Amino acid sequence: MINLRWVSKTRRAVWFPLLGLLVFAGSLLPSLQTFGTQFGGLPSRPFDALAVVAVALQSLSLAGSRRWPIGVLALVSAGFAIDQLCGYHSFAGSALPVAVLNVGWRAERGRRAAAVGFTAAYLAFVAAFPLRGGGESAAGVIAFYLSLVVVWGIGAWLRSTRAAEAERRRRVAEETRAAERSRIARELHDVVTHHVTAMVVQTEAARYLTGDRLEQTLSSVTSTGRQAIAELRNLLDLLNPGAQPGLGLDTLVEQTRRAGQPVEFTEEGTPAPADSSAVPVAYGVVREALTNALKHAHGSPTSVQVRHGEEGVTVEVRTGSGADAAIGGSGRGLAGLRERVDDAGGEFSAGRAEDGGFYVRARIPA
Repeated sequence: MINLRWVSKTRRAVWFPLLGLLVFAGSLLPSLQTFGTQFGGLPSRPFDALAVVAVALQSLSLAGSRRWPIGVLALVSAGFAIDQLCGYHSFAGSALPVAVLNVGWRAERGRRAAAVGFTAAYLAFVAAFPLRGGGESAAGVIAFYLSLVVVWGIGAWLRSTRAAEAERRRRVAEETRAAERSRIARELHDVVTHHVTAMVVQTEAARYLTGDRLEQTLSSVTSTGRQAIAELRNLLDLLNPGAQPGLGLDTLVEQTRRAGQPVEFTEEGTPAPADSSAVPVAYGVVREALTNALKHAHGSPTSVQVRHGEEGVTVEVRTGSGADAAIGGSGRGLAGLRERVDDAGGEFSAGRAEDGGFYVRARIPA
């Protein structure tokens, strides 16, 4: 299987060396000689050994552009100066704007010093032409310098854009981690609250029981504790790729019944696969609603309706009129459910029912 990341990295690594080789080879072609930049007004002259050195400095130096951008600019500038002052005017002069662009784009340190040094070298370069019988007009000197400044500015803009994109990705990664921590915290809250509430209710009831009823209640407390441990382990398994909890609504309802809450449970349709995003959300809605019923309406008739469809899962939990404090507590559980359902793209509602009870309703898309 091809590693696309390795291919992309390799392609970036060979781009500059390949460009340097192409420029070097093209500059030595007779048809392209004296076809490059002509600055300073000196007449063109045939290539010799020094011309090959100038061409090599300008072209082959590009191979180090990714790692040493400022050093490459210095070598290319030296080769360009030899090229123009000797009248070769080679095609390799096109490497200068590439090196300037690369410094503006890639140089992490010393960019200001490089700009000052390059400007000073340019002034010395211009001043050397009269000594060799040439010279460039003031307009030509300024225009050539400004064109290189524009190229440098484009490189700087590319660098700032790259930095902004890196910052955006870092921020998105932090927000994703924070959201995942929040999701795990909500899940832990729901698991612990549900099972501890059931254990507290069962333990309170055990004070007034004797004989077989007492033993049954204590066995139920033990079973609830084990179920809590199992669900906590299941939650931790979510941190492993591919791990998903089963819906387990039958077990959840039966556990609530053992805690003394009469629950009528109906389930319609074919449940979604275990890896569906709607599965853990629907489970969490039922669990939080039953926890509230145990805490605030213990003993009141409660109904749980779950409908599975092609478009998603609909969950509705209703607690009877005895839920006189159904909306008590901190509200973190329902608020967490609303946020979780919203994150899944669903709809959530909760409040007083017409008969005085309390309802929780959620529609989670598949």
